[in-house]
Amino acid sequence: MNHNQKADFYQTLIGYFEKMIPIRMKQIKKLIWGLLSLFTMTFGAQAQTIHFEGKEFEISHVMTSVVRLNGEEVLRVERDLESLPFDFERMGETVDEPTFLKLKGVNLENGTVEVKVLSRLLPTAPPFTRGFIGLAYRIDEDNTAYESIYIRPTNGRTDDQFRRNHTVQYYAYPDFKFDRLRAESNGEYETYADIGLDEWITVRIEFRDKSAKLFLNDQKSPALIVQEMLGSTSSGSIGLWVDIGTEGFFKDLKVIELTQSYEGSHFKQSRAS
Repeated sequence: MNHNQKADFYQTLIGYFEKMIPIRMKQIKKLIWGLLSLFTMTFGAQAQTIHFEGKEFEISHVMTSVVRLNGEEVLRVERDLESLPFDFERMGETVDEPTFLKLKGVNLENGTVEVKVLSRLLPTAPPFTRGFIGLAYRIDEDNTAYESIYIRPTNGRTDDQFRRNHTVQYYAYPDFKFDRLRAESNGEYETYADIGLDEWITVRIEFRDKSAKLFLNDQKSPALIVQEMLGSTSSGSIGLWVDIGTEGFFKDLKVIELTQSYEGSHFKQSRAS
């Protein structure tokens, strides 16, 4: 039961008591709305969750459901604009936000995260939207800091070379969003990739200490190398991330942790989820 449904329920109760006991309505209204406030404080603060592929995710400013796409079950994710509104006049402040499904029970410092994503534009998508979809990682407990790499599938095959150069994006929340990085760096946090809308894209991020690499569609060479990540967290959870105007789909999430012990010249890998 969401907040509006609860409000309607209690308003119905008030209407009933108004007919039955009109003399004491002020006291009854106070009691009922007090119960509503208590219910909201008790249960509203608890994060909503969704289960998929044997994993549990906390919902952070997105709307989500398990749906069937081309005959298979996938996760559908869309930014919740009521929970976290977007303001075109304050674009830099209201995009690149914690709009993701956060994997529960994971605290990853170094490792590899892989997932298949498919992006479409919503019918209500503003003209500037690009099908924003990707991964967040090293998310702290209260979602106030994390790292992220995402893609803009509409840019991958456009004839506009400027847009093509901005197909892939790294950012660090909350201090280093796309607009600041674009203004202050020489394009080192963005790059081109041959991708498009409405197609499954394998996104794999390998991160260790302060560096990260993005691989797309099982390519041997990384599409993006981040030599020096800018986030404030050293470990945390994983998020399936979307932004304004995107209808995003996810499947086949894999998370592999790198332990701090060597076997020969390679890190020993242990599957975290």
